Amino acid sequence: MAKLTKKAKSLAHLDADKLYGVDEALKTIKELATAKFDETIEVALNLGVDPRHADQMVRGMVSLPAGTGKDMKVAVFARADKAAAATAAGADKVGAEDLMEDMLAGNLDYDRVIATPDMMGIVGRLGKTLGPKGLMPNPKLGTVTMDVAEAVKAAKAGQVEFRVEKQGIIHSGIGKKSFSDADLRKNFDALVDAVIKSKPSGSKGKYVRKVAISSSMGPGLKVDLADVAGA
Repeated sequence: MAKLTKKAKSLAHLDADKLYGVDEALKTIKELATAKFDETIEVALNLGVDPRHADQMVRGMVSLPAGTGKDMKVAVFARADKAAAATAAGADKVGAEDLMEDMLAGNLDYDRVIATPDMMGIVGRLGKTLGPKGLMPNPKLGTVTMDVAEAVKAAKAGQVEFRVEKQGIIHSGIGKKSFSDADLRKNFDALVDAVIKSKPSGSKGKYVRKVAISSSMGPGLKVDLADVAGA
């Protein structure tokens, strides 16, 4: 018989039906995250919505208090003084037609794309390129704005976008295994609070139905909703 690894032994003792408190779940997931890289700690929220209906779409931005642990790459469509402001704020790439051509050529290694309103005529031509990747600037998300400097700083500081998938689930990273338990809990609470505040008018019945926490390579642990503020 093959010898079980330390991780396999740990997994074998997990109770798939157990409901964990948030802090216990975070601690356990970190213990099980044994990959050779700094795994991302992820949250899945199963919501009582059907995103096929416009009045049940859940989408927004949230600033994670402890950051994401990831170096966010940001591209900005802007000209003149706004372009200079974006560069000064730390944008990785700033441009107009030249940036559009670069993206059309396949250079899309960005986590966030921001634009000033006057640039949307150019950005609109990238709809089929940016849309499927969730990178299309959107005024409702604060990524179409005259204050590009603040938008860049927010992205770099740990602001993340959340969006419900077809199955009614939101997946989002809340940090890295190397984060302290306290920082992961702060990020968890911030994400959940933002999702709850984004409850759409068309959602009926129980809104937050299930919550699970996992790592990039690890199992998912079910969270007791009694320990989730507002759920």
